[in-house]
Amino acid sequence: MDKQEFPQDFMWGGAVAAHQLEGAYQAGGKGLSIADVMTLGSHGVPRKITDGVVDGEYYPNHNGIDFYHRYKEDIKLFAEMGFKCFRTSIAWTRVFPNGDEAEPNEAGLQFYDDLFDECLKYDIQPVVTLSHFEMPYHLVQQYGGWRDRKLIDFFTNFATVCFKRYQHKVKYWMTFNEINNQTNYEDGGSAYTDSGLLFKPGEDKEKGMYQAAHYELVASAKAVQIGHQINPDFEIGSMIAMCPIYPLTSKPADILFAQRAMQTRLWFSDVHANGFYPQWLLNHFDRKQFNLDMTTEDMAILKAGKVDYIGFSYYMSFAVQDTGKLEYHENQDRVANPYVEASEWGWQVDPIGLRYALNWFTDRYHLPLFIVENGLGAIDEKTADNQIHDDYRINYLHDHILQMKKAVLEDGVQLLGYTPWGCIDLVAASTGQMSKRYGFIYVDVDDYGQGTGNRYRKDSFYWYRDMIATNGAEIN
Repeated sequence: MDKQEFPQDFMWGGAVAAHQLEGAYQAGGKGLSIADVMTLGSHGVPRKITDGVVDGEYYPNHNGIDFYHRYKEDIKLFAEMGFKCFRTSIAWTRVFPNGDEAEPNEAGLQFYDDLFDECLKYDIQPVVTLSHFEMPYHLVQQYGGWRDRKLIDFFTNFATVCFKRYQHKVKYWMTFNEINNQTNYEDGGSAYTDSGLLFKPGEDKEKGMYQAAHYELVASAKAVQIGHQINPDFEIGSMIAMCPIYPLTSKPADILFAQRAMQTRLWFSDVHANGFYPQWLLNHFDRKQFNLDMTTEDMAILKAGKVDYIGFSYYMSFAVQDTGKLEYHENQDRVANPYVEASEWGWQVDPIGLRYALNWFTDRYHLPLFIVENGLGAIDEKTADNQIHDDYRINYLHDHILQMKKAVLEDGVQLLGYTPWGCIDLVAASTGQMSKRYGFIYVDVDDYGQGTGNRYRKDSFYWYRDMIATNGAEIN
């Protein structure tokens, strides 16, 4: 491993989402997204989802870090680090403010033209997610979110407009961000951010989640087909939240339950990559008598619209033990793993799990992979002379990149690139906090949007710059 580099075309970069950093939530004709009606929370205090924007509530995504007006400054900093790519999303509500219009909003389209041009000026490839927890709030109010089959056409119209507009500027696309997080539908939040589902009293949440997910998967497959028709050189991937789930012990029942937990969490990528549902899940639907709206035409679309690569996030691993019932409920069945440490937010830090994940995906799908999120949320302290010493973040990234390097060079995993999450500080999706920082660049904004907004390079900025410059040769 000493002095060995990653492949010469390996894409080093960073990742963000539009709603978490752009701000300017009403600029240029933008409509309300689901993120715009989520209040500030904290660890252990969930964000509230309000009925529209309510006076007296604070909505962190309204301001973000004002990337909308300061993107040129920020892209220049990314170029200084040597980024080869920059993963972001196109805010659906900038292009279609309500989501169901016939014609797009030109001001929104022009903003992303300008953003992508700025990236390309520095030879930074945009990597674009179409739907990243920011669907139009109007679609929730009017249609109940992805409960309604009509959203397939609304989404594919949005995708078509983006594919045509940016076909010569963007090669790498993803359809739905962390689509499988709604496995944890019982807490309500994940189903809302993934599918716009606000469950009604007495509603069968599990059935509702599966129906919404099916419509999203059909929309994704249709978008893949449309994108390839517009530009055959497009690479269009899925985006999966990968949390390996280990058995707590070698007890066979624990191992079987962990397998089912992995199947439950990752069947979404089975459909994305294989083009059909796994049989265990179809049997589950039959046992529960869900009678979902899944047509023969839908199944043909899934088969024809398989993804080109698997994009995924990796932050942590889980552990489980047998519950006596082969049915995984994420928010109640996870147990602490005594062999890994947890972050301040309770996320179990497990670098070796990243190598495990890369091999798991490779063995299962035989597709190129792309790590599009990885990172450590932590409270950073800025000194009086504007220094941010974040050795803990450097250590986290070092340990994960080392395992990534082993997977590529020793295991033969085909990995397209690596874009650590929140390469510049932004609003945390889960809590709405700015104080849960991930970035290489410190942004002087607090949890309530107060501060100068000035940008400062952290110690990790220089460390990652050197990592990219040596193409990982020095890490061992």
